[in-house]
Amino acid sequence: MSSEPSAAPTPGSPALLEQTLVVIGGSAGIGLATARHARAEGAAVILTGRDPERLRTAAAEVDALSTAAFDANDPAQLQRFFQDLPRPVDHVMVTAGHPSYGRLLDMDSDQARRAISEHTALALEVARHAAGTVRPGGTLLLLGGTGARRVRAGLGIAPAVTAALPALTAGLALELAPVRVNLIAAGFVDTPLSARLLGDGLDARREELRASLPIGRVVVPADVAALAVHIMTNTALTGATYDIDGGQQLIG
Repeated sequence: MSSEPSAAPTPGSPALLEQTLVVIGGSAGIGLATARHARAEGAAVILTGRDPERLRTAAAEVDALSTAAFDANDPAQLQRFFQDLPRPVDHVMVTAGHPSYGRLLDMDSDQARRAISEHTALALEVARHAAGTVRPGGTLLLLGGTGARRVRAGLGIAPAVTAALPALTAGLALELAPVRVNLIAAGFVDTPLSARLLGDGLDARREELRASLPIGRVVVPADVAALAVHIMTNTALTGATYDIDGGQQLIG
């Protein structure tokens, strides 16, 4: 494995030329949008996801270098994936997992452990593998949210996970250096996951946000992807959390 830092792009060249991005959870939504953007900037992309058919479709769209269909929350499968990677990589982005809502006292132990595992434990497992896989100066990029920062009934364990991720990111940035570790904290993003979570309430939520957000529109996956690629290319960024919510936190 090369120990050389990821090369900075020359002026006028694609920002991720000759670099490789792995997206854990890259078959749809923010992960796929980031793969598209990175591919347009010259990167080779490797995608993972749980759904083999959706993963094949995504891979064909971005001309993926390779794919792997597995559950990222299974430590053995995750370890095997990193062991089988065809070459050292420059960036790893983790978008797998989704928030778990509901009353805290209604959650059993297995539900609580799963809710924590899909974010903090997964981030830590990926970080362990990134330590021996990502080139110096490359990026481990995590994905969190802003919506659970204001604690209220019914959010379940999501506020605790939301509060933990920035501290976890900062700690990993120190321990993984010179690999850089950063966190994107998104508000509502119009993704297939949002559609599944909101169901029949999706259109109403879109209209509410269009009318109330300072940016006058809903945040889409391409917005988050642009931020992700910027974090990958700006080698001065590590240990930080970057909010992208269209001003949602400003309006309550």
